[in-house]
Amino acid sequence: MCDRERGWSEVPLVKTWQLIAGSAVAGLALSAAVVATSGPWDSGQRKAERDRAASWTRTGGADHAAGGLPQAAPSAPGVLGVLAPRPDAGAGALAGALAPLLADPALGTARGASVIDVATGRVLYESGAADPMKPASTVKIVTASAALAALGPEHRIRTTVAPGAGPGEIVLVGGGDPSLTAKKKSPAGSGGSLVALAADTAQALKAAGTDTVTLGYDDSLYTGPVLHPNDVGRAGNIAPVTALTADEGRRDDSTAGTAARTDDPSGDTARAFAALLRDRGIKVNGEPGKAKAPAGAQPLATTLSTPLAGLVERMLTNSDNDIAEALARQTALAAGKPASFEGGEQAVTEKLASLGVDLKGTRFLDGSGLNHEDRVTTRLLTALLAKAADPARPELRPVLTGLPVAGFTGTLSGRNSGTSPAAGLLRAKTGTLTGANGLAGTVVDPSGRLLAFAFLAGNAPVKESAEKGLDKLAAAVAATS
Repeated sequence: MCDRERGWSEVPLVKTWQLIAGSAVAGLALSAAVVATSGPWDSGQRKAERDRAASWTRTGGADHAAGGLPQAAPSAPGVLGVLAPRPDAGAGALAGALAPLLADPALGTARGASVIDVATGRVLYESGAADPMKPASTVKIVTASAALAALGPEHRIRTTVAPGAGPGEIVLVGGGDPSLTAKKKSPAGSGGSLVALAADTAQALKAAGTDTVTLGYDDSLYTGPVLHPNDVGRAGNIAPVTALTADEGRRDDSTAGTAARTDDPSGDTARAFAALLRDRGIKVNGEPGKAKAPAGAQPLATTLSTPLAGLVERMLTNSDNDIAEALARQTALAAGKPASFEGGEQAVTEKLASLGVDLKGTRFLDGSGLNHEDRVTTRLLTALLAKAADPARPELRPVLTGLPVAGFTGTLSGRNSGTSPAAGLLRAKTGTLTGANGLAGTVVDPSGRLLAFAFLAGNAPVKESAEKGLDKLAAAVAATS
């Protein structure tokens, strides 16, 4: 029985773990096109979802033995086929459904739309699809695609501790891990751990007969401005972008959304690390200061980020600006360019060009979409979504698996929910910025075709009304064959 027949929309207040367990048993229809291909899928279930399910309490997941420790939800059986062309029902009905919705004044004075059949590449509907528009957070699809193409889904980012230049000196070296945490167990999920790094460092120091150190920190991997120019008045959308930041510089226990941020993420991370060393019997003299690890120094200890696939999924699901800017800089480093806003733009542009997509009129001044001068086309967004579904591009698959699910997860948890024909079937990245709204993702239509869509709206008078208009467009794609 497919999920449309099961009636996801009739289940009230479905929790994320229920969605995970349900997809493990039945396999959500939106996954149908890519499950059997290689990549970060495990028979249709995201690695990040399994990791998160395994970390919850005994009652939080599926298939947990009575009284036992939490285990990952079981993987879906391989019952869904690879991407294959479906009978083409034609584009007339879709155009008839979308054209009047796209004319809604709530969408503002500029609109772009693109819908394609992923299996065949056939354009089913376009309107202003080649017009460069302000993408807001839909640009994170661009950032994710470039980072995955440059580094691969299994890449991990290192944070290390190295010997310093003098006796008794050690240096905490930032590698730009956006998942780094100073908490014993981060509610955000797996990632680099300062706690584990401190334990390993203390063990190495004691083995060498050292119990007193001077701690420095090295965040020189990133260059250029650390403040995002469009986080107006430090609104809490993003922390200062440095190569050494724990818990995204958040001053509270939040893991997503806006929050008060530290002005000195590198220094705060080093001070937290010093406290962790002291807790483990290592005396740290004075306050940590900036230092440079000697070239070629062998690390005393290392902690690794969650794999890039997991970072991409977390970024897309929660629209995480901090991860987005980190991934743009990691793309720059892979290309041998400065890890800065400017270097990120150059590297992302070059990597996308190597994928063979049309970049005419586009601009990527940041990785997050906070910059009002960013420009994309809806044609570019659907092209990248189609690339991510291509069996020949398994490294790009997290671009699809990370998209929020309508009515269930992330930034779509409250949109296209309930009785909407898109609930549970549509995955999409949202975009919201003053003067810009967007929605881009994938959906399986009633005839079984996997479609990629992108809708951008500019100069909309009311954000909430624009979002409703975009949701109606996406629901029409889901309901029309």
